[in-house]
Amino acid sequence: MAGRRALHFVFKVGNRFQTTHFFRDVLGMKVLRHEEFEEGCKAACNGPYDGKWSKTMVGFGPEDDHFVAELTYNYGIGDYKLGNDFMGITLASSQAVSNARKLEWPLSEVAEGVFEIEAPGGYKFYLQNRSLLQSDPVLKVTLAVSDLQKSLHYWSNLLGMKIYEQDEEKQRALLGYADNQCKLELQGIEGPVDHAAAFGRIAFSCPHKELPDLEDLMKKENQTILTPLVSLDTPGKATVQVVILADPDGHEICFVGDEAFRELSKMDPEGSKLLDDAMAADKSDEWFAQRNKPKASG
Repeated sequence: MAGRRALHFVFKVGNRFQTTHFFRDVLGMKVLRHEEFEEGCKAACNGPYDGKWSKTMVGFGPEDDHFVAELTYNYGIGDYKLGNDFMGITLASSQAVSNARKLEWPLSEVAEGVFEIEAPGGYKFYLQNRSLLQSDPVLKVTLAVSDLQKSLHYWSNLLGMKIYEQDEEKQRALLGYADNQCKLELQGIEGPVDHAAAFGRIAFSCPHKELPDLEDLMKKENQTILTPLVSLDTPGKATVQVVILADPDGHEICFVGDEAFRELSKMDPEGSKLLDDAMAADKSDEWFAQRNKPKASG
């Protein structure tokens, strides 16, 4: 579908200090913006929690043309039980492989030139030991599905994604909205998809005028709408409109109006400092504990 973009994947993080270290220092991503909220999101962006939370966008470049990660931190919640729903993000970065080795972050070679690495919280990433020139290193997000054909009908026929690859024997398919965008890989598994407490959310944008039509289509097709069309405010920034859906396996999907989102998602040069200041102020965060360790005597 023309005008639709893959934007980001939302991770719930319990240890903001270690997670920031992983994304910044191991993967080599930059903090693009950081936002603090005093109460839960109307579209449950931070999960089913009502309290104070923060959102940190990290990526290899601007959100306009890079697929990024949204790190959602709920104050006071230190960990989340993992399910089998999120199977990994694949990216091409020889620098990330080099960083991991230098920092002695555990790496496991799962195929020639492909390394599995685990972020804090247990989220898996797959690093291809190569670098791409002038394109986004993030190649694909892999989600588990219980019925590949049913999922393909949903993502392709209803959401308009192009099928790039399909392998019935391996029960996998690769989809996307454009050749130069991060792809969505669907991988069939035995048994049901379990989202547990750590479940994430994948986000896409579309022209603002398409949001009501998308909601109407999902109603007509008797598909799950988790949050009907709603406006979301970010202090001091643009207001965006979103519709939150769920696919046949319950994977959460956010569609946001592209025009306002481009305004909201502009890179904030103060983002990294805002994050560090927030971690310093949060006494429950390991950042504070690490910075304030008593010096060894003697």
